[in-house]
Amino acid sequence: MPNESEMTQHLDPRAPWVISTHDLGRRPGSMRRVNLALPAPADIGVEMIGVPKDVDVELDIRLEAVMEGVLVTGTAQAPLRGECARCLEPVISRSEVGFQELFFYSAEDAAEGDPLLDGELLDLEPVFRDAVVLTLPLSPVCGEDCAGLCAECGVRLADAEPGHGHEVIDARWAKLQGLVPEHNNDQES
Repeated sequence: MPNESEMTQHLDPRAPWVISTHDLGRRPGSMRRVNLALPAPADIGVEMIGVPKDVDVELDIRLEAVMEGVLVTGTAQAPLRGECARCLEPVISRSEVGFQELFFYSAEDAAEGDPLLDGELLDLEPVFRDAVVLTLPLSPVCGEDCAGLCAECGVRLADAEPGHGHEVIDARWAKLQGLVPEHNNDQES
């Protein structure tokens, strides 16, 4: 039966989010800066907003060799697209997130779930995904003053005429409306 290290899949060095640390060696203190524009992976987002697949994500990262592995520190900028949670109009904005992750040389130094280097390769996609998704608004709005949609007819309230409204009579009380006369005779003038 193969052991755990034989069952792990190796990173593809040609994959866009896989970065080589070969030039750092294992010399603590060696460092390099990298500026990249990479295609956004699929499915980065929440229900109402996210990063569209294959748009350019701009990365400014610093790779630094430390005793335990390679410390990656950087920022990522990506366009966001979604829809307003109040009026369902399109929302277009940008996200800028910072991240820092230590990729360990070996499993002995790492805790469970910590990222490991695959030889001299590391995969930045999970780090980017976690950083972006955690900063996304669950209910994005097109503007802080967005009034949303009319609950009765569904018209966008920003486009409706001033004083837009509907007289709604609860069906349970509608039959009682005819029982109250216009002028109540029991009251004294």
